[in-house]
Amino acid sequence: MQIIEILRSSISESDFIAFTLNGRRQRDPSLFEKLEVKPARIQGERKFQLVYAYPRKTTQENLTAEEFVLAMERLIPEFRQGSLYTSQSDYLLITNKKGDVRFQTRPPTRIQVAETHDRLKNRLIPENHPCDFLIRLGVMRPDGKVHANRYDKFRQVNRFLELVADTLPNLPADEPIRILDFGCGKSYLTFALYYYLRRTLDREVKITGLDLKEDVVAHCESLARELKYEGLNFVCGDIGSFEQSADGDKRTIDMVVSLHACDTATDDVLAQAVARGAKVILSAPCCQHELFRQISSDVMRPLLKHGILKERFAALLTDALRGEMLEAMGYSVQIIEFIETEHTPKNLLIRAVRTSSGASEAKKAQSLAEYEACRDFWGADPALAKALRKIAN
Repeated sequence: MQIIEILRSSISESDFIAFTLNGRRQRDPSLFEKLEVKPARIQGERKFQLVYAYPRKTTQENLTAEEFVLAMERLIPEFRQGSLYTSQSDYLLITNKKGDVRFQTRPPTRIQVAETHDRLKNRLIPENHPCDFLIRLGVMRPDGKVHANRYDKFRQVNRFLELVADTLPNLPADEPIRILDFGCGKSYLTFALYYYLRRTLDREVKITGLDLKEDVVAHCESLARELKYEGLNFVCGDIGSFEQSADGDKRTIDMVVSLHACDTATDDVLAQAVARGAKVILSAPCCQHELFRQISSDVMRPLLKHGILKERFAALLTDALRGEMLEAMGYSVQIIEFIETEHTPKNLLIRAVRTSSGASEAKKAQSLAEYEACRDFWGADPALAKALRKIAN
């Protein structure tokens, strides 16, 4: 397997950062559903820490380099997809039913950190350590034990923070990080953002959660004050009408978060994020109905004549065009799995990062040309482009 040789080479050359497998082909509650691997140094010896995620628990073991490679040679064919992260490249794995592995090579998206032994399962918010907001939101017991029926939420919170952690090099290092969370709802992830950045990393933050429901906003604001989360506020409204922070500072927003904004509300958020110069955008779309009513193609009629296939394809096309438009705006874009498909089919997250140097004009022009060609082929007129034009005018 070529990917095994790449894995072996990345380990021998100290380029290895992380490895994941998900989407197990065989559904069996006794088998783990997802695997995450990171290097660790234990008693001075280099090991690889494997964290196995089961439906209601996680376990881990530490392997030598050779044991790890041999285990992956056996396990990779059992999963539909995976990712190998190295300091040189990302490798996105796709496995067919015969166990054959194809992979795509992408520019690196993660940075190497010192190898440490994380005895708490590599979670940014560890289990068995009481976390105030998770206790108040009913995910964790006062002793730090996660309620069995809330373990999916606990894993979602940590997965979200992993995606945030990868973007830290692109956020301000010596001034407050300003974040807008549109459609924050019950705000599990808004509180998690604050806890991780302020309590864990000791970074100064100013986070505003926006929602249209007054009772939800009132509850979250009350909880933030109860927990003494200074710098975290909740406001009733939408991102289009939000003008400035509570202290009157109109400085550019650093990060915009939008999880499950329905249909074209996601496009409104993305357009506002671009207009406000957001360095990082994290958006999990929901209910992409717009292009379903627009797209047509005689050649692709076998796909489009079946309602359920057309609906799924329209959702994928919507996010693909969103990603391409964001790249035309100067962002580096990834569309990645947020949480496992078995928990919700709405499991994709658009992560867009604007680096300090920005994308070249040639790259932006290429992305725009590809966007327009795809748009015209399907006869679509996506809401994101219209929202960007409206803001520009």
